[in-house]
Amino acid sequence: MDGFSHGPGTVVAALLVACLGAALGLLCAAHSLRTSRPWTPGRLALGAAALGSGVWGMYLVAMTGFTVEGMPVGYDRFTTLACPVVGSVMAAAGIFVVGYRGSTPLALVTGGTVTGLALATTHYLGMDAVRLPGRLEYDTSTVALSVLIGVVGATTALWLVVSRRGLPPTLAAGAVMGGAATGMHYAGMAAVRVRVGAPGAGGEATSPTGFLAALLVVPGLVLLVTAVVLLGERRRAASRRHGPCGRVGVPRQRTRPRRADRGPSGTTPWAPEGDRERTPARTPRAGSPDFHDW
Repeated sequence: MDGFSHGPGTVVAALLVACLGAALGLLCAAHSLRTSRPWTPGRLALGAAALGSGVWGMYLVAMTGFTVEGMPVGYDRFTTLACPVVGSVMAAAGIFVVGYRGSTPLALVTGGTVTGLALATTHYLGMDAVRLPGRLEYDTSTVALSVLIGVVGATTALWLVVSRRGLPPTLAAGAVMGGAATGMHYAGMAAVRVRVGAPGAGGEATSPTGFLAALLVVPGLVLLVTAVVLLGERRRAASRRHGPCGRVGVPRQRTRPRRADRGPSGTTPWAPEGDRERTPARTPRAGSPDFHDW
């Protein structure tokens, strides 16, 4: 069995997909913690969908390098398509706990554990979709280690989101969770043993080449929609913060020089003496002349 048949490029690509999905999902979670309660469920659900899609996309990319010497490898369609749904629902449960309960130790441990189990469930449900003329067996201790990697990484990422403000900590949390998801996947692959000739699971299998590549469109669209929503929210927040006049507030006003033929008290020097006496003096204007001299 070989999980690196395409070289280290597959590992790097899988890591980038996982980090992107985790970063977008955690950005949604971070925004929900800073806004009013009526918008919180929608943003948390979008974050869970982005996180689940990122982990599933990582699995699809990584599994393109999975081969077994002398055996054709296929995938059950229904089980493979169920991976992002189950993973997103479980991730939503973990993110909702943190989103509604905040940074208490119990909320972080509970939310991190549930989110980490979501990462592991996505992976092992995907492995259950593998179809080959044999049977996959797992080393229990290595499986436990892979689940622990996912739980610790998810808990650490959620702690960074709720305890630190700003974009850099959230991106760091996405890198932590993406790295944990990728590490969990390859630790789980290290636990796999293929028993040749043993009866495998039933179900309709399909060739992995075009199937996995076509499925990558789905998480790509989910991540694209999430990114567009986040950018739109950022622009609206900037517009509300700076007001209708933009970042600088009131535009700079230009002044018009005073006419040379106008006296300092409002009289005209060329008027007759009698008219000059009857001309009332103007009251000095208060405030900056910039707003009066248009």
